[in-house]
Amino acid sequence: MRTLFFGTPDFAVPTLAAMVEAGYAPQWVVTRPARPAGRGHGLQQPPVAVWAEAHGLPVLQPENVNRKAFRAQLREATPDVAVVVAFGQIFKRRLLELPRLGCVNVHASLLPKYRGAAPIQAALAAGDSITGVTTMRMTQGLDSGPMLLQEELSVGPTETAPELSQRLAECGAQALTATLKALAAGELTDRQQADDLASYAPQLTKADGLVDWRRTATETYNRLRAFTPWPGQTAEFQGKRLKVLWCRPLTETTDLEPGSLLGMREGLLAVACGEHTVLGLERVQLPGKKPVTAADFANGERLQAGMQFD
Repeated sequence: MRTLFFGTPDFAVPTLAAMVEAGYAPQWVVTRPARPAGRGHGLQQPPVAVWAEAHGLPVLQPENVNRKAFRAQLREATPDVAVVVAFGQIFKRRLLELPRLGCVNVHASLLPKYRGAAPIQAALAAGDSITGVTTMRMTQGLDSGPMLLQEELSVGPTETAPELSQRLAECGAQALTATLKALAAGELTDRQQADDLASYAPQLTKADGLVDWRRTATETYNRLRAFTPWPGQTAEFQGKRLKVLWCRPLTETTDLEPGSLLGMREGLLAVACGEHTVLGLERVQLPGKKPVTAADFANGERLQAGMQFD
């Protein structure tokens, strides 16, 4: 089977590696161009390009994959299938139809749940205990193409986005190689998604990182797991932006207004949240300061019960 591979971030690397190991090494690895990064703004290659070049795979880095000249270059390879994993560009119809068997995407959710750019974060923020990956034929709709294979994965109660992303990347790699084998054997039947059950997971923004104490303690905890490392969870306190690095819900309840400090509870700074729930802050960080325990923060700022987050 003649394959192409489109991918950019770390999440895509395990699938590329699995394809090579399974005998489906792509004729071309297509990834995004190098971009300025870091304090010096030096050009940095995406992880897929780094892995591919280290393993002797030919790499293409077009600015726009839909341009006619680029499609012509791919057509010369007469690909049977293109594998797409977190590539970062929208494919137009002519590109989608270029491989004989079409383009197969690895999506990090159990579609039709969490279509869009941030399915891993959406599952964690919702407190889901089960998630997974879906391989599907790509269409011009957003993650709405026919499904091929799905694999479920349990979500750990303290798991964060980077941790879950790594496990889903490995799960997706296995699902993709199984998909390619079944496609080659003609053993797969497309399954249409139930559009009425679809939900959307949009790209994250800085606004997602603002703590709203009216949410329950569990909701805030799940959002911290989901939005680690970016945009994190930040709360306003006495005119300063306090970054919450870790926390956990407490069994205590309260009638105080959300955002009120209740004092220390076994080393945790207890804060009133929505629906009478209480959140325990464990580690925090003030702007320009090092991360500290909530106990050290409370002592340093001379906090007292009844004080209020802005």
